[in-house]
Amino acid sequence: MFKRGMVTFVTGLTLLLAGLLAGCSPAAQNDNSYTQAVAKGTSLQQAKAQGMAELTVLYVAAEGFAYTDSQNQLTGVTVEIMRDFAGWLNSTRQLAVTLNFEAETDWTRFYQRVVAADGGVFGLGNVTITEARTQELQFSPPYLNNVAVLISHADVAELASLAQLASTFGGIQPLAFSGTLHEVRVTALRDRYQPQAELGRVGSNQQLLELVASGAWYSYVDVYNFWRARQQGMPLRHHPVANDSAETFGIIMPHSNDWAELLTEFFNAGPGYRNSGRYQQILQQHLGPELATMLEQARLAQQ
Repeated sequence: MFKRGMVTFVTGLTLLLAGLLAGCSPAAQNDNSYTQAVAKGTSLQQAKAQGMAELTVLYVAAEGFAYTDSQNQLTGVTVEIMRDFAGWLNSTRQLAVTLNFEAETDWTRFYQRVVAADGGVFGLGNVTITEARTQELQFSPPYLNNVAVLISHADVAELASLAQLASTFGGIQPLAFSGTLHEVRVTALRDRYQPQAELGRVGSNQQLLELVASGAWYSYVDVYNFWRARQQGMPLRHHPVANDSAETFGIIMPHSNDWAELLTEFFNAGPGYRNSGRYQQILQQHLGPELATMLEQARLAQQ
């Protein structure tokens, strides 16, 4: 028998969906602590006047994207993209840019701090670009095309169609990472195929993966999280019939950030940053050749 993890259940579906549309969890909307520590960075206008800038980069640690390597150095796909942007500013605008990286352990707090930030502040948290979120902050051009995947314990039979979910997943329950688009996806599946099931919620990918691997839950995750978990030996199954490869990730900025136009110019320079050898090198170095290829195929499929 599988051991059930400890999670918080949601019974107020209306409150849940309202929080999701705002791009954060309901609790975060009512918690002023998310906006107390205001992050600040040099504005572009100030930088032009003094020839230098200190930009604040908030990030949520994620293996392959923003992590500490064996030499105890911060690196990863998004970290190196920001460093390339700083180098581009130096070579094309003669601006000496210092990047001050600051870790956040809570994704919702990270998001709200960027929303409330002042000036040259950037956020690295694999945030999906949505129309609703553009009301709260700015996005860079996409730096990655994501594939959202439905996962369960490896012993669960692979779904041939979503219509089989109720019978195949009948003994397990839906689980969601609070405040993310995956919560919307899992909620939609639950509402259609398991309307009586209670929705579990967690606050981290690691907790979600561990609970799904226990056998009592199913959920949506980003494909790279599933990929890493399988590499680490977690007994998980991917159900390709439920793949969603339409979303993209962007670097986020508060509306007060006046660097957004230059960041867009950086991505669009020459053949485009994502078409460059440097970008491909970063993906393969930090994600591995196979996963990098999978994610690039998702991008090409959307073109």
